Amino acid sequence: MSDSLDGEPIDILLVEDNPGDVRLTEEAFAEARLNNTLHVATDGAEALDFLHRRGDHESAPRPALVLLDLNLPKVDGLEVLEEIRDAPDLTSIPVIVLTSSEAEEDVVRSYELHTNAYLTKPISPDEFVDLVRSFEDFWFTLVRLPPTSE
Repeated sequence: MSDSLDGEPIDILLVEDNPGDVRLTEEAFAEARLNNTLHVATDGAEALDFLHRRGDHESAPRPALVLLDLNLPKVDGLEVLEEIRDAPDLTSIPVIVLTSSEAEEDVVRSYELHTNAYLTKPISPDEFVDLVRSFEDFWFTLVRLPPTSE
């Protein structure tokens, strides 16, 4: 199943400051031809504005899933994850950490903050696309996501 139960596209928030990784993710999602809409926030502050529908993001949809880099400008990914988990209206959104950090303390802290999964970005573009495809296969075929209605 590549879309929500009511047939509407699934909104995904990608929080990523690296333009190359944004492009690779967009290309992998486009190639999969899934019924998803990928929204991009390029720093942690923008991600929080999107999630809380503040400022330029007042009409932002509630994402069904967040793909979160940890190494972000303004507000780092762990702070974004902590705020998501502390906000009653956001806590049920699955958050997947997708980062270049292999540091054990980042893995441990992410799971302490209740990330749903921690994925390390591969170095090669082809491996990155393969990772996104396997992610799509799991999260959009096997996993049942919570409803996004409020």
